[in-house]
Amino acid sequence: MARTANPAMERLFDTVDLRVHHTRRLLHPDGGHLALGRSPALLFVATGELCGDVPLPTGAAFLSTGRRPTLFEAGPQTRVVRAELTIEPGPFVDALPDRLWAADFSGVEPSAAALAATLGGSRPGEDCSLRSGDPVICRMMVTTVLLALVRAWAGSPCAPDGWPTPAADPFLSRVIEAIHADPGRDWTVELLATLGAMSRSVFAERFRLAVGSSPGTYVTGVRMDTAKRMLRAGRSVSATAAELGYSSDEGFSRAFRRHTGRTPSAWRTVPVG
Repeated sequence: MARTANPAMERLFDTVDLRVHHTRRLLHPDGGHLALGRSPALLFVATGELCGDVPLPTGAAFLSTGRRPTLFEAGPQTRVVRAELTIEPGPFVDALPDRLWAADFSGVEPSAAALAATLGGSRPGEDCSLRSGDPVICRMMVTTVLLALVRAWAGSPCAPDGWPTPAADPFLSRVIEAIHADPGRDWTVELLATLGAMSRSVFAERFRLAVGSSPGTYVTGVRMDTAKRMLRAGRSVSATAAELGYSSDEGFSRAFRRHTGRTPSAWRTVPVG
C-alpha cells in the first residue's frame, strides 16, 4: 500500500542521531521480569508476550525514551530483542512521548519487523556488535527499526492528531518549512513574521504557543541539528559554519558548544556505532 508523504515527519526523522550500546536477544524460558530503566531502549517481541500496563504480543515493538522506568512480566518461552541506546537531545526525542509502541508492528511494518528479529547475537544474551564493522551496521539497522516503529505509532489512534507537525496553523507551518529548507538564512523575527503574514508581536506569541520556544531558539536548534549531520558527514567546521550563516568559525563553535556540550571538532570524532 502506498503511503502519503509527510514532510514534517521526514524533517523530524532527518534529525535523528543515536548510538547503540548493546543489542541482545533475551530468552525467558520460565517467564520473569523485564525492566527498562532511565536509558532509552527499543524492544521487539519475537515470540511469546510481555505483560504490563502495555501488553505486547508476539510481533510487537516498544520504545522507551528513558524518562520513566517500565516493568514487564514475560510469559514462558518469550524471546525479546532489546537494544539499549543513546538518543542525542533534539527535535526528534523532544517530539516523542515517554514511550510508544505498536502491538501489530509485524503486520504494519513487516520488513522492519523481520529486520528487528535478526538483531542481537546468534545466541540469546549475545551482543550484535562482535565483529569488525558490526557497530556501524547495527546502528543503521536499529535506526531503521526505530523509525519504522515511530511511523507505525504515528499512524495509530494513540498518536496525537497531525503528529509531528508542530503547528496546525498553515501560516506557522509555512514559516517552519522555510526555516528547515534554508537554516543558514538570516532569519530575523521581522522576516519570519512577514512570511507568516502577521505582525511581529502576534507572530512571536503564536509561534511560542504552538511550538514551545521562541522563533530565535527554534532557528538555532534547526541550525545545530543540521550542523551535527554535516559534521558527521565529513564537512569541515569552516564549511559548516559558512553554510549555516555564521560569520566566523569561532561564533559557530561557541553556539555549537552551548547546544551540544562539545566543540564541532570533538563532535566529528565521536563514534557513531
